[in-house]
This record gives sequence, C-alpha cells and structure tokens, in this order.
Amino acid sequence: TEPMSSECLGNLLRITLSAEYFEDKYLSLSVVDQSGIAWELDEAMASQCGYTVTYRNWSNIEFRASALSCHSRLEKDVFTITIQIKASNTPDMKNTTTHLKSASCHYSPWSPRELVCESNYMEVSVRREVPQNLKNLIQGELKDWTLAFPEAKAGEASIWQIVFHQPEEKKALLVSDAWSAGYGLNTTDTRVLLRIPYTAAQIQLVKAQGITFSAARSSTFYKQGWMILVVDTAVACPVDGVDYANKTIVWTVPKYIQPLSAGATSFKDVFVEAGVDLHKLSAKEMASRKYVLSNDLNAITMKIPIGAEGGYYKTSVSSGQHGAKYTINLFLEHQWEDNKWGLTKHTIMKEIETPFEHVEISISNYANLSARLMNVTVGTFLPDVELVNLTIEGAPVALPEAVQHGYLTYEIRYANGSKAYVIQVSFDAPSIKKEYMKADMRTCTLNVTLTFITHPTSETFTVPVIMVSTVKDAVLPSAQGFCDGRNLHLIIAHGNVDQNWLPFISDWHLTPEAAQKYNYSLRDNGTHLAISVPFLSSHVNYEDFNTSGIKASLHLTLKDDVTLANKRDFSISCRFSPSELIQCLPNGTVVITAVKLAGVADLDTSLLVLRDRRCKPSLVTEKTATFKFNVNTCGTNRKFNSTTMMYENDVLYFRPGNNTPVYQLKFVCWYAIKQTVGVQYESKKNPPPSIKPGFGSLALSLKLFKEKSYSELYQESEYPVVKYLREALYFEVELLQPKDARLELNLDGCWATNSPSQDSLPQWPILINGCENNEDSYRTVFHEVNYGLGVKFPQHLKRFEVRMFTFVQGTTLLQE
Repeated sequence: TEPMSSECLGNLLRITLSAEYFEDKYLSLSVVDQSGIAWELDEAMASQCGYTVTYRNWSNIEFRASALSCHSRLEKDVFTITIQIKASNTPDMKNTTTHLKSASCHYSPWSPRELVCESNYMEVSVRREVPQNLKNLIQGELKDWTLAFPEAKAGEASIWQIVFHQPEEKKALLVSDAWSAGYGLNTTDTRVLLRIPYTAAQIQLVKAQGITFSAARSSTFYKQGWMILVVDTAVACPVDGVDYANKTIVWTVPKYIQPLSAGATSFKDVFVEAGVDLHKLSAKEMASRKYVLSNDLNAITMKIPIGAEGGYYKTSVSSGQHGAKYTINLFLEHQWEDNKWGLTKHTIMKEIETPFEHVEISISNYANLSARLMNVTVGTFLPDVELVNLTIEGAPVALPEAVQHGYLTYEIRYANGSKAYVIQVSFDAPSIKKEYMKADMRTCTLNVTLTFITHPTSETFTVPVIMVSTVKDAVLPSAQGFCDGRNLHLIIAHGNVDQNWLPFISDWHLTPEAAQKYNYSLRDNGTHLAISVPFLSSHVNYEDFNTSGIKASLHLTLKDDVTLANKRDFSISCRFSPSELIQCLPNGTVVITAVKLAGVADLDTSLLVLRDRRCKPSLVTEKTATFKFNVNTCGTNRKFNSTTMMYENDVLYFRPGNNTPVYQLKFVCWYAIKQTVGVQYESKKNPPPSIKPGFGSLALSLKLFKEKSYSELYQESEYPVVKYLREALYFEVELLQPKDARLELNLDGCWATNSPSQDSLPQWPILINGCENNEDSYRTVFHEVNYGLGVKFPQHLKRFEVRMFTFVQGTTLLQE
C-alpha cells in the first residue's frame, strides 16, 4: 500500500495519508519550502498559511493546500506543494520514519476575484492591475514618490498595509502586524491574496436572508513598481444555513450578499456547480443519489437524504450512550458577473454533521454446550470503534490479559467495513456465576462490561453484557446417615451447585461456632460435610418409644445463602436403646431422662413430674428433663420375686386443671437379690489397704461460664472479659484425665493475682483448704454438680461462684 496519494482539485491540492499504512502510528506533519526547510504544521499555521488537515471516512488523514499557500511554488499556472511526514511508534517521536511527498497541479484560468471558504480559514485573491494612464505619471515623479513612500523600496511586488472596515472605525495594520495577528498575506506577479482565520479579531458576523456569514471588509494596499494601489479584499463565508427535516439535510446559501457586492449594481449568474469531497457531480449523478440542487433568484439550496451515497456515518457518544452522526463534505461553486469585478468565483466547502442519533447495540449469545463455551457477539459497529478492555467482577482488564481470566476476544469484519466483536468464555471460568434451577438444570450467567473507544475523537462508551445459558450439568448433594450407640451421623457429599448453601437444623444455622457450643461435630473437607449430633440434644426430634427403643431423628436442610430458600432436605432416623434414658445405680439412685415427643407440641419439659408431683426434674432442656432420686422416694413402687427386686415409677405431664396425664413414661429398675459370682483367689498376707500420698499426672481445665446454669462458657475470642465490682464470676474446674469413676476432684487452694503470673504479688485467697475464705466480704459459693447432659462423672467437676473485686493498698486502687 502506498503511504500517500495526491489529487488536484481546482485551486486546491489534496494529499491523503493511508490509514492502513500509518495505523497505530504517531505522526508529525510539516510543509517543506523552496529552500528545503520543513515547517511543522499546527492549527495556527494551517489557518494562516492555507492548509487544512481532516479525517476522512473514519480514519484516512486528508491534507489540503491552497494554490497560494505560504510555501507553494507557483510557476506558469502550476503550483507545487511538498510535505514531510514523520511516523513513530511512540509519542516521544523517537526512531521516526520520514516520508516526503511532492505534488504539482495546474490551475487556470484565474478569475478576477476568487473566494474560498475552507473549514478553518477564508481566502480572497484578486487580480493585480495597473491603470495605463498612471504609468507615465509614476515614472515622472520618481524622486518625490520615493521620499514620500520609503516603505515601497522593499521589492518589485509586495503588500504594504491592510485597512479593515469596521462599523465603528477603520483599522489599519502594517504587513508585519497583520502577520503577527494570524492573517495570511501573499502576492504574486498577477494576484494579491488575503487569508483570514475564522478566529481573527476583525471578523464580523452578518445576516443575509436569515443565514449568518463570517465576513471581513478590507482594503489591501500593494506596490506596483513605484506605485501604491488599493484593492477591495472583502471575503464572506456562511457559518450556518443547515437544517434537517424529514431525514433530509437542507443547506441554503444566499447569493450576492452585501460584503461581497458592495459597489456593484448589476449581477448575472454564470453557473452553479456542487459536489462531494471537492468532486463536482453532474445532474445525472446527483439524481442517482437523490440529491436536489436548486438555484433560485436569491439563494442556492442543496437537499441531501441522510445516509445517501457520498457521506458516511461515524460513531458518536452522548452522555455515555452509543450513537452515530451522518457526515458529508459538500462543496458549492458559484460564479457570477457584476459591473464592479467582472467574474467572481466563490467556492464553499461545508462539512455537515447531523445531530446525534442513539443506536442500539445488538447482543446475541450462542452457547456451545458440548464444548461448554458461551459465544457472545456484540455489534455491529462502524470501523471507527475499537474494543479496549473488559470489566470482569468490577476490575478493568486489558484485552491481552483477558485470556488469563478465561476470556477470548476477536473481531469480525464485514464486507461493508463494519465490524463486530465476539467474546468467548468457558462455563467454568471463575467469573461465571452458576445457580441451581431444578432437577439437573443450572444457569451460567456471564456479567461483563465492554469498554470501547472511537477514533480519532477518543470518546469512550461501555456496553454491559449479561447473558444466561441453561445447562444440564447440575449435580445435587447426596447424603448417607447412620447411628452409633449415642450419636446420629449425616455425611453429605457435595455436588456442583451447593458451594454457597448453608446447613440448617430446624431453622437454626449450623455454624462451626454453634456446633462447638452444643458439642456437635461439624467437619467439611471440601468434598464432604460430616455432622454428628448426640442422641440427647435439643435439635433431635423424638418420634415415639416403646420396649424396642426410642425413635430419634435429625433433619438437615441446605438453604440458599442469599434468599434462605430451601434447596435440599436430608434426615436420619434411628432407634436407640431405652437404657440410654435410665441409669439404675448400685446405691439405689435412679437417673431418668424423659424426652418430649414430636406429637406433643405443647409439652413443657420443666413441668414434668414423677408420681410424687413434688419430685421435679433437676436438669431441663427444650426437649428433655432429667430426674435424679432415690428408689425409696418420689412414689416409687417396689416389688419382689425370688431373684430380683423391682422399682417402678412414672414420668408424667398434666395440663393445667386436668388430673389425667397426657404424657406417661413408665420406667423400671431391677436389682438382683441373690447373685453368685465365682472368684479365684489365693491367700496371701497383704498389708491392709491404705491411702498414701503420691505423684501422678492429672489433666485439669479451668473454665469461666456466663451464668449460673453453666450452659454457655466464654469463648477465646471474648477475652478479656469485662465485669463490674460485685458481679458474679462462674468457674468450673474439671478433671479431664484420667477418666476413672473412683476418683473425686477436691480443690485445696485457689487464689487471685494482680497479673497473669500465678506467683506474682499481691495475692488474695479465694479457697483455703478446700473451703471459703472467711475474710471475704462476699464469700465464695459452691454449686452442686449433678449427673446430666454432658456430665458423666459429677465427682470430676467442681463449680463455684466468686464476686468481682479489685486489689487496693490503703485507699488506692492497684489496678482498675
């Protein structure tokens, strides 16, 4: 591909830079003069010197130069322009590649007055003529003329000064001052030129038939030989005049406006021509494009259907929304004759851009279930749009790095130049949200935001993409259950849908902390969730009991972590031996635990009694009540036979005002009257048994509980515990090892210190020789420990209550 191409368009030269060749390059554009010096082009220089740089058809860069531009070389109606392009891959313009392009164009004939309305400047050039009857006069008065106009010595043909005609005053500028103010001035052997940027100070806005023109009235003085001549260098260009109606562009240009027709009294149209991109169109070509060109008495009008051939759409962004504008580069050439100038040629270039129009972006999804891929197509877009990044889970990710997140992006180009983007992502990518639906169905949701940029305007817009695919790949969790002598066990095998499901027992969220509080076991190794619950616990349901045992069940529900909707239910039911509820101790003590059956919902376990209603439970939970009593009390019946002695009693529940029990649990303890045991022994003179002090290893624990029931202890995360003076502290000391029923724990001494060190001073004794400290204002209180839930050996525990105090010395606190 050639980097540059040139085209001659009347008194303009166009050089087009190939977008494909200079793609992704940083460019510097300069104009080279006849001495080989390169003048780098910027906006100010371009409007002063007759150069225009625009983007054409999305990405091609177009350079236009006037035949009378600053550094053009004009010889015999042929003007030559040379430009230099430096291209680099980096914005610091290092390691540049230089390209030179020189082009020549022939332009003839010149009209007496030529007006050009470019996008960034106005230009007027007029023919230089010397009146014949003044030539001899100038030559005859050479000495006086030279004394009067010393500035005229400068050259054969040069501009001297410009006078701008303002409504209030006339303002004269010398050539040097005019040039410093941004005006462009030039002369050739045959012409005088004035170029005015639209931002110049001397410009006036005038109205003609309701259309605004940017105009400048000026007289230019120039030297011809030894004579100073003056010409009218007025120029005017339409600023607006564009309307939109019924999907049609209407461009109106008034004819013979006052700044250009001052002093003329008769006018005659020579011709009117129009076209696109500086190419003139014939009447047949206009008709095929549905253009309408009308030349009325006072105005010229062009009507162009929006979207017609010759223009193009370009992407536009408004308030972050994607849209498009239709752009067309029209030009109009109007030539007329009047009795002042003769022939005037007025060339107007007008880039028309329609208002923003929102364009919906199509998004389609094709799920390749066998390959487990989502293929999302976004677009179509115009060629001036580029995808630059993806926002995945709230973080922007550049396209090259998106692959690491499981996203593959590629571009599709269509024959008409438009494009679309395809986003391909696996169902198993980390950012794909999966949600269980029903049966073996689950949804995979893609939620990603695409960020696009437009060229060359660098506007950005985003396109959120949310696509849902339904996949038959759901694996639900399954469970196995079993029981041992004292516990119910559930082992749940995880599926692929329950990563965020929560375990609940009877609407109670089973967390590791909650399981520890109730002495449950909860373990999750990633593939299986194992739960173990003691047979006698508050979350076990008791359905019925008879001589074969008591039926207990554990119900577990997995719930959604957001909506808490039930997702999966599991249960395990087992029969446990009735012996788990009763202990008949050799000393005649009976420990019986009664359970609340699921069918008696209103039963209050604290109101359960024995036959003697004065005998109430010593330990109560929501679903159990434990009684401890002697066989000779609480209305217990005793029966004998030849070998056994049987004790019977009932656990009863009465509703208020009713003497008929609605709950009755009969229990029996048998004791052998005669029992023969064979024992082998040998006679040996052993010393009488005695208790001797000795040394051994004991495992003890000291715990602090929150209340007198000793049901809830302080966790490690709750320390240090803050208490006020005289508030109760509930301590428990337990013998952990050895677990020998013949051992009994006795506390000899217990003391408090002012620091974590047990040997530090001062100290205050709480227990002395196993008893309260008599010097305490609030003495230590011992609490009885009974057999019950979680207490197998009451003799291995000691519980006592201490009131909060502080150390003082005299009347001063040693520590708060």
